[in-house]
Amino acid sequence: MNRFRYALDPLCLVACVAYAVGRGWLRHRFPDGFWHDHFTDLLLIPAALPLLLWLQRRLGLRLHDARPSWREIGLHLAVWAIAAELVAPLVFHSATGDWRDVLAYGAGAVLAGSWWSLT
Repeated sequence: MNRFRYALDPLCLVACVAYAVGRGWLRHRFPDGFWHDHFTDLLLIPAALPLLLWLQRRLGLRLHDARPSWREIGLHLAVWAIAAELVAPLVFHSATGDWRDVLAYGAGAVLAGSWWSLT
């Protein structure tokens, strides 16, 4: 079994750079549509999950350094979708829930899970 490299995982690195480009450049160039509204949502799992798993490992909540399992990916996807799209709009006036965001989170999760399963 190869050790998962968390933030140094190639997919995580690419997703973090793409997220920065999406937030800092693409979002301002496209006033609406996929590039403005959902591109960064697609990158949630590939960019954030390795960092969260690293934190869990440091806190002793994750007992191994294996690549993320489909179960871990699904659990984090569900928690994030509920927190961001159901709870946040109830707590923050500026937040809005959008089911299309959940589709983007899910698509990113499937792509990331497939990558981590194949590498």
